[in-house]
Amino acid sequence: MRLAKYLALCGVASRRHAEGMVTSGRVFVDGQRVTDPARDVDDRSHVTVDGRPVSRQPHEYHLVNKPTGVVATAHDPEGRRKVTDLVRSRARLYPVGRLDIDSRGLMLLTNDGELANRLMHPRYEVEKTYLARVRGKVADSALRELREGVDLEEGRTAPAKVDVVERDARTTTLELTIHEGRNRQVRRMCEAVGHPVAELERTGYGPVELGDLRPGRSRELDDDELEALRRASGLAITR
Repeated sequence: MRLAKYLALCGVASRRHAEGMVTSGRVFVDGQRVTDPARDVDDRSHVTVDGRPVSRQPHEYHLVNKPTGVVATAHDPEGRRKVTDLVRSRARLYPVGRLDIDSRGLMLLTNDGELANRLMHPRYEVEKTYLARVRGKVADSALRELREGVDLEEGRTAPAKVDVVERDARTTTLELTIHEGRNRQVRRMCEAVGHPVAELERTGYGPVELGDLRPGRSRELDDDELEALRRASGLAITR
């Protein structure tokens, strides 16, 4: 199989990120540096990344309720607490997608690079749902803008599903569902329509919901959740 796919199956990174690791010269096969992600390898190949040997490992799938102040990454040069620190596992897990340090809520961690890549790829339009408490009373015109798409620096967003959950004198709580994965997208969309986000929580990723899992806690996905995720990302059902 191709080297990038093999690295993803080994739990090194998603396939897309694995391609970057190869092209940057961090991967050796049978003692030789390889920079072509399409290089063919198999389980008999001796593959190392940054000098460490890698091999296939059983897949794990975890749901985490990330608190604010925790970074959504497997590595942080500043030494901050990472979302991977919230899961007890010997597997080399990595987060599926982004959730900024000031936001909280549902994150998926896995070493299944193929599923992770599909969940993040815009082609498959896997939805993410958020609760956003924004400043001000959101008028119908602003809701319409969010539902039709908002112009950001890099282009217009896809339409979002938006509902008003609660209003008080100073803030409005919105439930927003999007299928894109732009950097800080929900925050930027709300700010673009004149309502900066005060608090942001992700409550759903595709068919998987956060439920009553407490902040800082994690659990493994059950079989039904995993198969629903695979279905949402266009992968074959496992049973």
